[in-house]
Amino acid sequence: MFGLKADWSLEVFERYFTIGDYAGGEARWCPGCGDHAVLSAAQRVLRDEQQRPEKSVCVSGIGCSSRMPHYLGTYGFHGLHGRALPVACGIKSRRPDLDVWVATGDGDCFSIGTGHWIHALRYNMDMTLMVFDNAVYGLTKAQTSPTSPLGFKTNTHPFGAILDAHNPLTVTLGVANVSFVAQVVDWNPPMLYQTLKAAYRHRGTSFVRIIQRCPVYADAYSKALQSDPSRFLLLEHADGIAHDPAVLRQFPERRTHDPSSLGGAFQLALDNTHIPLGLLYHNPAAPCYEDLSSQGMNMTPEQKLTHMNAVLDRLTI
Repeated sequence: MFGLKADWSLEVFERYFTIGDYAGGEARWCPGCGDHAVLSAAQRVLRDEQQRPEKSVCVSGIGCSSRMPHYLGTYGFHGLHGRALPVACGIKSRRPDLDVWVATGDGDCFSIGTGHWIHALRYNMDMTLMVFDNAVYGLTKAQTSPTSPLGFKTNTHPFGAILDAHNPLTVTLGVANVSFVAQVVDWNPPMLYQTLKAAYRHRGTSFVRIIQRCPVYADAYSKALQSDPSRFLLLEHADGIAHDPAVLRQFPERRTHDPSSLGGAFQLALDNTHIPLGLLYHNPAAPCYEDLSSQGMNMTPEQKLTHMNAVLDRLTI
């Protein structure tokens, strides 16, 4: 404008993300389901870390928990039963720049997906692996799952489960190159949030078993745990999960545990008298497979063709 200073400058503000930026479709889990709490905690972690939604992807298999990609405002991949981890590993291998979350359940991961679970832990690719464990098949209407406790009545075992429950912690801790193992309950939001935040910040596969509520098919199982905090053992350490004072007051049984001790983590996982909560094991030095599998990704098409022809030439007769 005439007579006014004309050297205008445009100040560009950085993007700031709110919880709404990580919201997808309306969650359709049952009222009181623990999945709601896990979704909220994951959204808070993404918000507080200011991770770009377009740089995050949530991968799942089949089950109630595997609806999570639909409800998270990021990229998502709803895979086949038990196949969340190979899909996630494939994404991380080709797009190591993406922030990968995996949502799976006790049936999806510990039963049909067992082989993928074991190998994914060994690959230790940088992703947050959340196992929603309600000790029952919920989506298919109350069948016995690998973690159903002995005597637990389901549609497949109406007189009670006949085998002891599978112990995911001991199996996970026994896999070579495992780097992060934690356990938490869904009905304690501060602990759940702090655990997922620590898992997110860890570089490698962060295995987080989430003991969760299923008010429709396993209500008695979760209520028995909720009503008796003395059944849990809260793990404390300077290098572990940071617990709020309110969390400390809720759990009377506590123990100092160094998460760098694999042997100590095994002893906690084997203890049948208490259920450990917190960080059992942490090895930030474990190698990540995507550092190897992503090599050569910056090659041009011409370079790739040259190397491919060189390999084929070796097979010429």
